[in-house]
Parts: sequence; structure tokens; C-alpha cells
Amino acid sequence: MLFNSLEFMIFFPIVCLAYYVIPHKVRYLFLLACSYFFYMCWNPTYALLLLTSTAVTYGCGLLLGAAEGMTDEKKKNVRKKIVLALTFLINLGILFFFKYFNFAASTLVRVLGFANITMEQPVLDLVLPVGISFYTFQSLGYTMDVYRNDIKPEKNFFKYALFVSFFPQIVSGPIGRAKSLLPQMDEKHPFRFEQVRGGLLLMLYGYFQKLVLTENLAMAVNNVFDTYAQRTGFQLLMASLLYAFQIYCDFASYSNLARGAAQVMGFRLMENFNVPYFSQSVAEFWRRWHISLSSWFRDYLYIPLGGNRKGKLRKHINIIIVFLVSGLWHGASGHFVVWGFLNGIYQVIGEWMRPVKKWLVKVFRVNEDAFSHKLLRGLFTFALIDVSWIFFRNPFIPSLKILFRIAGLNTDTYWFTWGNNLEAMGLTAQSRNLLVVALGVLLLAEICQYKKICLTEWITKQGIWLRWLIYFAAIFGILIFGVYGPGYDASQFIYAQF
Repeated sequence: MLFNSLEFMIFFPIVCLAYYVIPHKVRYLFLLACSYFFYMCWNPTYALLLLTSTAVTYGCGLLLGAAEGMTDEKKKNVRKKIVLALTFLINLGILFFFKYFNFAASTLVRVLGFANITMEQPVLDLVLPVGISFYTFQSLGYTMDVYRNDIKPEKNFFKYALFVSFFPQIVSGPIGRAKSLLPQMDEKHPFRFEQVRGGLLLMLYGYFQKLVLTENLAMAVNNVFDTYAQRTGFQLLMASLLYAFQIYCDFASYSNLARGAAQVMGFRLMENFNVPYFSQSVAEFWRRWHISLSSWFRDYLYIPLGGNRKGKLRKHINIIIVFLVSGLWHGASGHFVVWGFLNGIYQVIGEWMRPVKKWLVKVFRVNEDAFSHKLLRGLFTFALIDVSWIFFRNPFIPSLKILFRIAGLNTDTYWFTWGNNLEAMGLTAQSRNLLVVALGVLLLAEICQYKKICLTEWITKQGIWLRWLIYFAAIFGILIFGVYGPGYDASQFIYAQF
């Protein structure tokens, strides 16, 4: 069941109405049943995997809690490490089997081929369980928090199961932290009009990002990248720029829909995006993009590897490792690994060049607070990120060919041909104007967020006539310009496949 489907439009209001009617003490059981129903709408069988991951991490949490009562410190630490290792082995084993087995098998066959050893590649014809990477990381994060004594193990299995499977976030996050989300299962959430209104406005913005921006951008992007060999460098450059906004709006829309849906019911999910394309460096970009995953890798991989505590060389190695793993997390394919490596190496080179940049700023007396300087840094950062998105979107060899064409290194086609570039991309005058206006609205919203201006609060403080004018304009704008309806196959969110 997709957020942008008719089924969800029926499912969500019914769940919310029932949620506020039934007694508080059974609400978590009701939400648990709704969450499993929501997940089983994709494939009922894979709910067993979700239940298995939940049961394993729940049991291991109890074992870790019980180990704290041991008086022998050495035996306690050994037992806790064994339990933690067992938890990771089972959960990552399931993730590997469904997501990485075919990739690992094909890689092994190619490596053996270099040694003149032939081997028939085993292939598993399995459908990747939706959201498996997200709920696996969420449950493993809980286990790590219990292991570190940051939280106490949850004794109520059903509340913990709701924490893992909470339907607004199970498919594409944000990846919840037990320390903030689990206590909310016990909180009383009375109906508050302001809270519900704020959640619905956030969902409305999410639908604008998905139905108006993402779906219209996807038409042009897919049209160009899927036929890159016949495209000019200009068309490929435009497609790469549009894809940067497509993937941002797609993922940010899911996060906004998830946060909005949770807020309607009184739950608070962490912010997942904070104007990432306004970043002044790649390192800052990753503090603003997919915050729940970036902070997960920081807390549960980068810091345990040593972080920046063991010298500059070790820090740089740790950064590369984290981003290689991040690439693999996104998909079982070499181009995801390249994408992760690029983002890691960007940061390492950025740190190496820091003394040079400081010297240049001093020599040329550059005002680092000037808007022009920040603009240039922001554009340069965006360009680096956009290059990496090409590898994220396309296989490795096509990505290289696309970059060669953008750079004008091919001899088959002209870099730019007058007259029909935008039309050939699938952008008619009407769709082009729509995207210009929609991207302008997005930019305005991003600037407000960057300036710490809460548009929801601003809207709710206006007079009733202006408030409802904005509500109706947003709703009818989505209905008129959004992509949906008869003949439309509700498209999967990009990150749902991870």
C-alpha cells in the first residue's frame, strides 16, 4: 500500500478515526494490527520476516538486560558480546540472503574467472521484501542501544513490535531511535486540532512534492537517461540536474508524509532532511540529507570503528568504509558502491585541501561570510553531489558514457542542438512552465526552512479567509497538476526498494 494510492486514502482516515475512539490502553495493539496489515498489502508472506527480525531483537534485548545482573564483569561482557553478535548475524544474514546473495554470487564468479576458474552462478529468484533495510537497521539500533545501556530493554513484546513496524515509517523511514520513539508508545495522545492540522499540512506538502514534482520530473529524466546513447550533452546535463530534484522530492515527500501521518496520531518522528542542497560542503550535505541513516552510520559504525579518535589517516579510512557500506545498503550493485565511494572520497579530499583553502582565503582576502562566496561554494557542492547522483541512478558503464557526453568528449553527437532539446526530453511548453513554477514553490519553502521560518505556523496565524484560500489552492493545485488517476500506476517511492 503506497502513500500515493487510493487504498491509503481510505485506510488512513479510518485508522485515525478508530485510533482516537478506542481506549488508550489498547491503542498500541490496534496500531500494531494496522501496521502489519499495511505491510502485508505488499506481500503477506514477508510479514514473517518482519516478525522474525522483531522476535530476534526483542529476545536479544531481554538477554542483554538480564546479563546486566551478573556480578562477574568479565563474564557479563563476554555474554553481552555473544548476544550482540548473534543478533547481528541473524538479522544481517536475512538481509544478505534476500538483498545481496545474487550480487555476492556474481561477484565471486567474476573474481574466480580472473583466476581461470569457471563456476556456474547460483541465482535466487526472490522479490526483495519492501523496507527490509529500514526495519533491520531500526531493530539493530535498538539492540545496540540496549547493549550500551543507553536504554532499558522493552518488556512488552507488542509495544516493541509496533516500534519496529509502525506503518508511517516502515517502508522508507525515517529510521527511528528507540530512545525517542519507544516511550511514545506509552504516551496518551488526545485529539488536538492544531496537532492534526499541522500533520495534514505536512502531508499536503509531501503530496505536492511527490505527485506534482517527482512524477513530472520522472517523465523527463527517465525519457533521457533510458536512451542516453541518442542524447546530446545538454540534454543529459539537464536530466542530471532534474534527477537531483527528482530523488530529493521523492524521498523528502515520503519523509514528510510519514512524519505528517504520525503527527496526526500524536507521534513525533525525526526530521530526515534539512535543506541539503544549501550545503557548503559534501560533509555538511550528509548532515542534512537522510539524517536518520547518516546519524545511524555515525553512531553505530563510524564511532565504533574509531571515528576521528585514532589519527587523521584512520579517520579518513573510517569515512571511506562508512560510505562504501552506505552504498551497499542502498543496493546490491557496483554503481551504488561507486556512488558511496565518491561521496566518501569527496570528504577525504575536502579535508586534505582545507589548509590550501585557508591559505587561498587569506592570500586573496576572501570574505567567507559574503553571499557570493557562499553561493559559489554551494554550487560547487551541488555539482559534486549531482555527479554522484548519475552513478546512483545508472549502471557504472552507462554513467561513465553519460559523463563523457556531458563533458563533450563524445564525437557521435553535438553537445547542443538548437530548437528541440527540451521537447526531445519530453518537456512540452506546458510541462516546462509547470516545473518552473513548482520548483519555484519548492525553492521558496526551502529558503523559509533555511531561515528557520515555519510556514505551517505562518499559515495557521493568518485570517480564516487566507488560510482556507491557501488550503484550497494547494489541494486543487495537486488535483489539477499532479500525476495520478485512471491509467496511472501509483509509482513506488525510490527508497522503498532499499
